[in-house]
Amino acid sequence: MSLSSSVQDQTQVISVNAERIDAAMAIQFKDEMRQETANGPGRVILDLTNVEFIDSSGLGAIVASMKQLETEKRLELAGLSPNVQKVFRLTRMDTIFTLFPTLNDALDQSSA
Repeated sequence: MSLSSSVQDQTQVISVNAERIDAAMAIQFKDEMRQETANGPGRVILDLTNVEFIDSSGLGAIVASMKQLETEKRLELAGLSPNVQKVFRLTRMDTIFTLFPTLNDALDQSSA
């Protein structure tokens, strides 16, 4: 799993540089997310633009990453492909996470 991270204003953007988040990489994803978000700002956007496939283990890893954040931090998702968005919709995780069509849309949203 390859994640890259940058901070823009008071927002940390973590980009997933892989086409899949599945059982083979779920544990590594959670570990890398924990490291990346340890000392960052309160708003974290997970950029899923490159991700074309996610299975239940990958979804679980994203949920676990949200739960391991400090209480004052929030995790938002951006750039979901139609296939990935469908998984979030079918599992009703679209009601748990704030979803943005693109990373730019997420960055344009005020961090109120």
